[in-house]
Amino acid sequence: MFKFDLTKYKKYDKPGPRYTSYPTAPHFNESFTNEDFLKEIKDTNKKDNPANLSLYFHLPYCDTLCYFCGCNMIITRNRDRVKEYINYVKKEIDLLKKFLNPSRNVTQLHWGGGTPTHLNPEEIAELAAYIQRSFKFREDSENSCEIDPRGLTYEHLQALRENGFNRISMGVQDFNEEVQKAVNRIQPEEITLQAIEWIRKLGFDSINLDLMYGLPFQTNESFERTVQKIVQISPDRIAVFNYAHVPWMKKHMNLIKVEDLPKPEVKLEILKMATEKLTSGGYCFIGMDHFAKPDDELAIALREKKLYRNFQGYSTRAGADLYAFGITAISQLANVYAQNHKVEKDYYEALDAAKIPTGKGYRLNEDDKIRRYVVMKVMCDFALNFKEVEEKFEIDFRKYFNWGLNNLKEMVEDELVELEKDSLTVTEVGRLLVRNIAMNFDGYIERKEDIGKYSKTL
Repeated sequence: MFKFDLTKYKKYDKPGPRYTSYPTAPHFNESFTNEDFLKEIKDTNKKDNPANLSLYFHLPYCDTLCYFCGCNMIITRNRDRVKEYINYVKKEIDLLKKFLNPSRNVTQLHWGGGTPTHLNPEEIAELAAYIQRSFKFREDSENSCEIDPRGLTYEHLQALRENGFNRISMGVQDFNEEVQKAVNRIQPEEITLQAIEWIRKLGFDSINLDLMYGLPFQTNESFERTVQKIVQISPDRIAVFNYAHVPWMKKHMNLIKVEDLPKPEVKLEILKMATEKLTSGGYCFIGMDHFAKPDDELAIALREKKLYRNFQGYSTRAGADLYAFGITAISQLANVYAQNHKVEKDYYEALDAAKIPTGKGYRLNEDDKIRRYVVMKVMCDFALNFKEVEEKFEIDFRKYFNWGLNNLKEMVEDELVELEKDSLTVTEVGRLLVRNIAMNFDGYIERKEDIGKYSKTL
């Protein structure tokens, strides 16, 4: 069981990137065009042995507004709008696959949102079958979809299962009714349990449940009841996200009253309790906010130092090129990030003109590549071998990262990291604060060039 005293770590509760990319998305710019992206696509497909493919599809529509939501979503009940969007996503598939080496294998597929199950079962089957026909999927491909149990039917899940999906991720946040009302997400426990029953009946390989702490009216005692129920449900993976109150980025968060949010010390108590309950309940603490059963691929990847991090969070399928479809979706190739247009109109106009719908992006320079490698090693391996970095990039590690290594001295004293002559190891409690540790290797933070406004780390 994982036990710790979080009170001494309150000083680390400050804004910081989640490092689903490096550099982070605020550094993307509009000077990066679809031509820049297309050049990188062509270059990466010329290789004799191109990387595998990871595919992400952004399905932005939701039926109702959850006040805590930080995603790129659109509230609509207009079915024609959804149908039009599906047709344009298919256009994007047709356009992009012309440039892809047809021998490339898909090892990972993810549908996120929004709410992918806002699509009806027929629309799910139509789009999923189109994707399966358009790409070459490996037999062991990990195909996951986010669902909302509110409005979900057995037929929604059946359509997913019959079209290659083998993993489901579902938001629960909190079973407490007062909390649910305060964030406008009424999700009775019974419908969550019904969805779990259907998922298991249909034989999906894995279930992930998302919880969220820091929501209005949450207390340590009330959230403990939710955590205990989740352990009884026994999903394969659990994420315990920190609610990021960022009304300057998401205007609808102004609908949550600041005075109703738990105080920082209560949030720390909740995080401590949830971490201890989940680890004593048989889950491995992966890092940051992720937990998994010991036999889950994520826990195995942690032990084998094969964890990977991308825009969907922690993953087990490293080394794949990520191609993302739909508005706001972000692709990641070896040297670039490319984000699609954020508005349907711009996205549709680009595709009507037979252009890849890139709105902005970023090409990594050599410093970015060195720092991305180091940041991701910290975030995923929770360890760094300085000699390995020196040999790979021909640098003097201690000189190159002098600023960050000096900053780590306090973290060593606080037992978040262990620092040796040629290595760094993140301790178990340090994994909760791994974002703070990784920030010491972020060149934009070091040079005070970081332009992002981020959520707090705890």
